[in-house]
Amino acid sequence: MRWALALTSLFLVAEVVGGFLTNSLALLADAGHMLTDVAALALALFVAWFSRQPAAPEKTYGYLRWEILAAFLNGAALLVVSGFILVEAVGRLRAPEPIGTGLMIAVALGGLAINLLCAWILRPLHQHSLNARGAYLHVLGDLLGSIGTVVAGLLVHYTGWLAADPVASVVVTLLIVRSAWRLVRESIDVLLEATPAHISLGAVRQRLAGVPGVAAVHDLHVWTVTSGVVAMSAHAVVPREVDHQLVLREAVSAMRDFGIHHCTVQIEREPMCDNAHP
Repeated sequence: MRWALALTSLFLVAEVVGGFLTNSLALLADAGHMLTDVAALALALFVAWFSRQPAAPEKTYGYLRWEILAAFLNGAALLVVSGFILVEAVGRLRAPEPIGTGLMIAVALGGLAINLLCAWILRPLHQHSLNARGAYLHVLGDLLGSIGTVVAGLLVHYTGWLAADPVASVVVTLLIVRSAWRLVRESIDVLLEATPAHISLGAVRQRLAGVPGVAAVHDLHVWTVTSGVVAMSAHAVVPREVDHQLVLREAVSAMRDFGIHHCTVQIEREPMCDNAHP
């Protein structure tokens, strides 16, 4: 992330200057995404460090959720920037403006090279963390933006079709919106402690109920604490004569098959009426 942040920051200035000199909306749109890249990478890098701070009595999970908040903010920032670009693109479609294609293409090619390198650096990280995925999506969005800008510049240069510039910015922005919305939605699910999409609550309930000695299961909850950390809590009705420690051991072992490693199982001799709901 440090390398990606340094490279992106250096090229941001070149894109902003190039965008104003060439009057290219596609290039300015790409610079806008690159600006959010710098902020996103800086935030992701800070959160990656901050979330490792030790837990405290008032924050028993530590600062792990900061990673999810960072992912949400990155996704939301992409949506906001995309909205501004779309509004500007509509205006340019109605009244196309001349652009300097030579410098536009040169700057866009430089941005493409930088974004390819940053995407290659971040790719191994994005599958393991929503925070890293947020930063990766910003860079990937910029990569698409650079490709669109190069294509638009070539079209304008060789055909004179000025609308190619705003059309390219619209197409790229819509692709970015799709990924950004998915990131925001997943972040909100984690913050609302929704059941992870890859885990079936019914299957978890059935597996717990199938543990020898368990008569019933209720108050079952499965949620994501942060990327890669899934927790579960449940009440299990177990008769007095059954070895409770053995039941706990079997239940914890069964949950590992679902990728759940943080388990809390409350054993009861009979359902507690106040809590006994599905």
